[in-house]
Amino acid sequence: MKARKWIKRAWIALACMLVPVAGAGAWIVVQNDFAVREVQVTIPGPKQPLKAVLAMPKEGEGPRGLVVFAHGDGPADATRDGFYRPIWEAFGRAGYASLSWNKPGIDGAPGNWLAQSMSDRSAEVDAALDWAKKQPEIDPKRLGVWGISQGGWVLPKVAGHRTDLRFMILVGAAVNWLRQGEYNLRAELQDQGASAGTLDAQLKRRAAQIRLLEKGVSYDEYLASGLDNPPMSKDRWQFVLRNFRADVTDQLPKVRTPTLLVLGDHDRNVDVKETEAAYRAGFAKDLLSVEIIRDGSHNAVKYELDHEESIMGTITAIAAPRSLFVPGYLDTLTEYVQKHGR
Repeated sequence: MKARKWIKRAWIALACMLVPVAGAGAWIVVQNDFAVREVQVTIPGPKQPLKAVLAMPKEGEGPRGLVVFAHGDGPADATRDGFYRPIWEAFGRAGYASLSWNKPGIDGAPGNWLAQSMSDRSAEVDAALDWAKKQPEIDPKRLGVWGISQGGWVLPKVAGHRTDLRFMILVGAAVNWLRQGEYNLRAELQDQGASAGTLDAQLKRRAAQIRLLEKGVSYDEYLASGLDNPPMSKDRWQFVLRNFRADVTDQLPKVRTPTLLVLGDHDRNVDVKETEAAYRAGFAKDLLSVEIIRDGSHNAVKYELDHEESIMGTITAIAAPRSLFVPGYLDTLTEYVQKHGR
């Protein structure tokens, strides 16, 4: 999932628009009051400590079930700039806490997320689950995972070897890194109304870039190619070089965990038809549920709001963050966990 920079800018934009409106501040406070209690925790990670947030339901008592989160692409703090809080609340209604952490190098967390492979990220999830099972407020027999976008290369590896997961939920999960990248390129150019000539030139540029990746060239050689303007940073190039062969196909038959696959029919990042076909082919029929959400984006957000330039998206992100999501999505999360997480 791409970094939601528009959420960070939203406070300023919204404040300017709502200053004259009496009671606007109180409305925003109420809409951003979620039925979870956030606790800062530090988890021993496989390479460095994980700076995490444990979001406990405010209502109810006793040890809670737990959903461990796996981010998508890009820099991300534990809350994903607040984007996760409505989701945490949805899991809280099912009696489950949520656990998420800053990616390495983000908000004071040690390390560098761009130095990670997908296997490194899977190892973090394993470490978080093992840590959680020892916490008195967590029920070790009620564990699940939720992941978005790039998390689709992270969590199936975890679920493929663990026997202690009640469920896995994946949103906008990709199958193959290279095919996903081409799909995204074509979708973005189509949205921009690019000409056939522009599309052809961009596909040729991408093919040349892949040839460099396959050769494993150095960053200096990549820069010398002049393919990208602006070019990737050195860390980003090395991240792509480390992960561009990612493909989840071989992992899916190993999963024996009930799984909910949520796909937006307006996903510009991932070819949801390919994803659905791959999961149906790889999973036992009784383990997989597929939810296609109408007018949903890559993030299960209303498609018309999921653009950085969307003024309404900016306003909604702050004034009514639950309303960012396609109607029914948050309820679907609650109901799925209630069914499989008892």
